[in-house]
Amino acid sequence: MHNKNNNKTQTYIQGLRPFSTAIPKTLRKYLRKGGYNYSNIVDNWTKIVAKNISDYCYPIKIKMGKDMKDGTLILNVVHGKEIEIEYEKNKIMDKINSFFGYNCITSVKLKIVQAKINKQKKILRVFKDLDKIEKKMQKINDNQLKISLNNFLKAYNEKVK
Repeated sequence: MHNKNNNKTQTYIQGLRPFSTAIPKTLRKYLRKGGYNYSNIVDNWTKIVAKNISDYCYPIKIKMGKDMKDGTLILNVVHGKEIEIEYEKNKIMDKINSFFGYNCITSVKLKIVQAKINKQKKILRVFKDLDKIEKKMQKINDNQLKISLNNFLKAYNEKVK
């Protein structure tokens, strides 16, 4: 038997330690707070809830009660879709609880966010040096390619203007 006389360690038989001592303290803290549940919900979000729900909202935080029960799930919801998600709150809770096999989540709160616009407007510039381009195009031997390039430049310049 291994004994130490300070107050911070416990007595262990033949150097065996519980698994919890092998986990870093910061990770232990998150596991106790329900970080495992949160990571499972985030990883399987589209599998747990339907595609139409997962397109408009995603989990940002879980506040867990004692004994990993009575948790509150906080969702970011795209502005304009909050009413649809509000109606689906009970379904979301039921699906998450059936995923874990016990009543993990008892309430869902919504946080409204503005939708990010992924469309980036690119500023197209007009070819100002058409003379240089035409000189380079004259060096091309294929007449069909020349005609196609001329048509392309005309269409491009008309669209940009």
